[in-house]
Amino acid sequence: MTKFLCTAKVVGQYMLNATTKQIDLIVPEIARTAVPGQFVNVQVSRHTAPLLRRPLGVAAVNREDGTISLMYRILGEATRILADACSGDTLSVVGPLGHGFDLTAKKPLLIGGGLGLAPLYYLAAALAKQKPAVLMGGRIADDLFWQDIYQDYCPEQYLTTDDGSLGTQGTVMALLPELLTKGYDCAYVCGPVPMMKAVAAACAAAKVPCQVSLERYMACGLGACLSCSCGGVGKRLKVCTDGPVFWAQEVAEW
Repeated sequence: MTKFLCTAKVVGQYMLNATTKQIDLIVPEIARTAVPGQFVNVQVSRHTAPLLRRPLGVAAVNREDGTISLMYRILGEATRILADACSGDTLSVVGPLGHGFDLTAKKPLLIGGGLGLAPLYYLAAALAKQKPAVLMGGRIADDLFWQDIYQDYCPEQYLTTDDGSLGTQGTVMALLPELLTKGYDCAYVCGPVPMMKAVAAACAAAKVPCQVSLERYMACGLGACLSCSCGGVGKRLKVCTDGPVFWAQEVAEW
């Protein structure tokens, strides 16, 4: 698949909650070809530090406008620099990278925890005709600001929070076993590794196909540095080039 090194223009950036932002970029080359599940590598600074690019999943695409949207949590130096970008600024972006989700499900179930709901949003748009259901997990109610974002594509929503402040108390596993009896023909998962591992095991037991989008630090994004490798069945997997989306049974090391 063709990859592009592009100069992207920032056309908007705004807060989604206290620690999470969305940034919109004009980058027609990537907008034309990116599929749900792929990511881009963003250089957040023109200076020497931070030196490495940051991988961010593509959360939305507008092919007509030539824009993509990225959603990220402000955690360290790189994301703090990115959060200061203003409309009209430019960023160096490489992408689209990796392989995306299988889109053949007729009754899909999306399962996301925390920022794992960002790449699943593009998937929800792609599967809109199938009216996917979404199961969202967060620590507290404020983590589930995603409800309104997903509403147009996923009116059927199931919510869990660790503290019970919104939806069912507990993790997504509090609701998943029952949902897996409702005839979903594929589960799509992105979020913290323990959550994805538990979801994959539950799907295997229920004989529901499951795709996982692994989160690893991808220094190069091109398969050269091996910083994102993990154990697969009978081989090592490069998350950036073999994934980041895998069928759950392909992953041996979470």
